[in-house]
This record gives sequence, structure tokens and C-alpha cells, in this order.
Amino acid sequence: MKISRIETFLAPPRWMFVRVETDEGVVGWGEPVVEGRAEPVRAAVEVLSEYLLGRDPSRIEDHWQVMTKGGFYRGGPVLSSAVAGLDQALWDIKGKRCGVPVHQLLGGPVRDAVRAYAWIGGDEPDALRDALTGQIEAGFTAVKMNGCGRMTPVATRAEVRACLRRAETAREVLGDERDFGLDFHGRVSPANARRLLPLLAEAAPMFVEEPVLCDYPQVLHDLVNSSPVPLALGERLYTRREFLAPLESGVSVLQPDVSHAGGISELRRIAALAEVYGAQLAPHCPLGPVALAASLQIAFTTPNFLIQEQSLGIHYNQGAELLDYVVDPEPFRFHGGTLLRTDRPGLGVEVDEAAVRAADEKGHAWRNPVWRHEDGAFAEW
Repeated sequence: MKISRIETFLAPPRWMFVRVETDEGVVGWGEPVVEGRAEPVRAAVEVLSEYLLGRDPSRIEDHWQVMTKGGFYRGGPVLSSAVAGLDQALWDIKGKRCGVPVHQLLGGPVRDAVRAYAWIGGDEPDALRDALTGQIEAGFTAVKMNGCGRMTPVATRAEVRACLRRAETAREVLGDERDFGLDFHGRVSPANARRLLPLLAEAAPMFVEEPVLCDYPQVLHDLVNSSPVPLALGERLYTRREFLAPLESGVSVLQPDVSHAGGISELRRIAALAEVYGAQLAPHCPLGPVALAASLQIAFTTPNFLIQEQSLGIHYNQGAELLDYVVDPEPFRFHGGTLLRTDRPGLGVEVDEAAVRAADEKGHAWRNPVWRHEDGAFAEW
């Protein structure tokens, strides 16, 4: 079997798919994208395809090594995301060729259901209570929301109180039996994080995500030691080496993205590294169905898995939804806030190729907002 064709498709709302075809007719799908920078990732996939075309798709690890290390300059979100999508597609092909789900090729399942959380935004606190109630009624036992909007580097008391009110509202609506994650989204400075984290203890979030930007790894140790709330991060880290410093600082939850951090091959290694430090895995995935399907293959076979992000109904999904590009939505049907394991081969998702090709004709040029402080200076979004 040889790889005979590789195609990419830009699909609204902000996703990209890659289709890897073999000369025996077996097709694998992946989802390589950097949200807001899909076009450079597409170009990177085209460059990597020069190497893959004509080669045996079953040599996944060897291809991963060459794609990540075969160039003199390595790493970064664009290259890592291109590799990630191609890696997913190669695993999809191997599973389909063997007639088994990818999690069986990774050592077999350790669980039969994966707990997931729903996004409720949080940038608009006035709508928070209704959004929380809606997800409870949908059967979810956990949600995630933004902990704040734009925040000045040294927050006012009003900004601090606004963050605390979000958490207090979530706990009040959810009660003690359900969980919520609070995402600082890199909007909070180290000074503000030191102030906020102890104050959030009473509301008992499951974790606080991106308590500071990954630009400040040197402050993580002190934040962990001063925070009664578990800290989580990782959506902007791309290799297991980048996760080592947060783990050594005591971060409790790692959140690598299977479409950014080198694909299934690297995510399973990041999970194993986290297990050494007693940390949990909660894969980042506000993306499309192939990324979610790949994430689930990791979740089913990872002992230290905590919870899975997914994008159904997320506020980014304007113009398309999670299930718009799949033939059968059953693998993504929630049962009390969980997704059940199936024995479907490969990644376990059947992509609606006609819908993907039609979407690519329209394409997208999604860009994240650019925020500014009241004085006109750039603010983290």
C-alpha cells in the first residue's frame, strides 16, 4: 500500500480537513489547523506531502520522526499542526486496514465512556445563568466558561469581583454534584492570577485553565504553590518537551490539542509523561469532528484521562456545526454528558466527503478578534 493523493479542505466555521488516499482505496482523514492561521498550515501540509506521497502509510512513527525532525528548523504551531492532521489520517488508515479502532492499536481501552464538558462562553456574564441551566438540561455534568473578559494588567476591584461572580454563579446553578472549569484564556497577568486564585477556592472550580500565558513558565511554580485550585494549561504547547516545565512546576491538568501537538502519536506520549507526575489529561478540542474523534481514541486508552472538550454549540461555530460534516452522528451522541466507546474502525468517524468538498468551495478566513484596553493598547483575547 502506498499513499497516492493528499488533499486539504477549508471548512467553516474555522476548520481544515486533510484527506490521505492510498493506491488500494483506503482513505484516512485528519484535522490540521491553527485557528485563525489555517492558510499557513495548509501550505505546510502541502510541503510535507512531498515526502509522504508514494510511501507506505503504515510506518506512522517513522513518518512522524521525519516530518518533525527532517527539516533543519523544527517545531512551532504551524508545522506541529500540519504534522498532527497527517498523523491522525495515517492512524485512521491503519485502523481501517486492520479493521479495528485506533484505541485497540494503542493498547486497548481502559474505559468504555468518556466524560465531556460543554462550553458556555462567559464573556457575557448576564447570560451565564441561562446558559448553565441549558447545559444541565442537556445532560452535561460539567461545563467550561471564560473567567473574565478583557482585564487590565493590575485589575481593579470591580474586575476582580466580576470574575468571582462568574464562579459563584456557576457553583450556585450547578450545585455540588457538577463541575465547571474556569478559563482565564491568557487574559490574566501573573499579578492578577496571584490575587484571584485563592479567592476562587470557595467556588471550587474543577480547574483554572491558562492561569497565565505560556510565555511565563517561570511563575508557574509559585502559582501552583499559592493556589488551592488545580491549574490546567497546554493548548498553546506543541511537544512533550514543552510540557515538562509545567509538570515540574506542579500543574495538575494538561490540555494538549490533538490537532496542534503532533497528533495522536505525540499526545499519547504527553499523556504518559503526565502520568509520571500524577497529572491528568483533558485534551483541548474546540474544533471539528475528526479532531474530536482522534481525541477520543486517546481518551479511551489513557489511564490518567480526566475530561474531554468538545465544540457542540460552542460560540465559535458560526456557519457550521460539529455534526455537519459526518455521515452518521451516532459516535458523537451524548449519554448523560458522556461519549460511548465504539468498535468502528480507524478514528471511528465517517466523514461526509461531499459536504467537505462543498464547504471548501466557500472556504473561510476566520480570524480571532483583536482586543484593546481603554487607552488603546493591545489586550489579550
